[in-house]
Amino acid sequence: MSESERRRIGPALLIGFYPFALVLLSIAVNLAVFGVKPVAVALPSSESYAALTVAGVLLLANHSWLMTATELTRVRFNLAASPEERAAKGIDRQAPSQAAADELGRHHNAHRNTTENAVYFVFLMLILVFVSPPILVVQVWAIGFGIARLGYTYSYLAGKTGLRGLFMSLSLLPLYGMASYLVLAFVV
Repeated sequence: MSESERRRIGPALLIGFYPFALVLLSIAVNLAVFGVKPVAVALPSSESYAALTVAGVLLLANHSWLMTATELTRVRFNLAASPEERAAKGIDRQAPSQAAADELGRHHNAHRNTTENAVYFVFLMLILVFVSPPILVVQVWAIGFGIARLGYTYSYLAGKTGLRGLFMSLSLLPLYGMASYLVLAFVV
């Protein structure tokens, strides 16, 4: 085994173990902090709606931030979003500079990652609020997700890789928290 292969084993093991560690942490939080109640299907409480509203506003702010930052990057580098826009602006078809491509790619990746995570958030949260969890479960996981996504966007756009990893973990934790709460609630 070469030296470079040995140096990759540690990070590969960490990456492989990482989701399982977050799942175990979310289970521990659900059991130790919130307590898991058996499923009792009912309409969500007004407190749940309030938590979802706060989370929705945070996610909308995050989306608006990403959308605006992406457009400002296009303006800064004189890029167009489509061939029609390029033609209307009279922008030459030549490829953007590497700096422009990198910056626009950073914005697109941040936006794509946020959208991918939001799909799971909405799906899990819609189920969760209808099984009558303690309100603290909904508040922590919903609002925590929204705040973590704002932190993720900041750190990604600012190029702060370590901080981005932290906020990615903090936004995955609510997703695993909701999923594990639902599984536990169906088996208790």
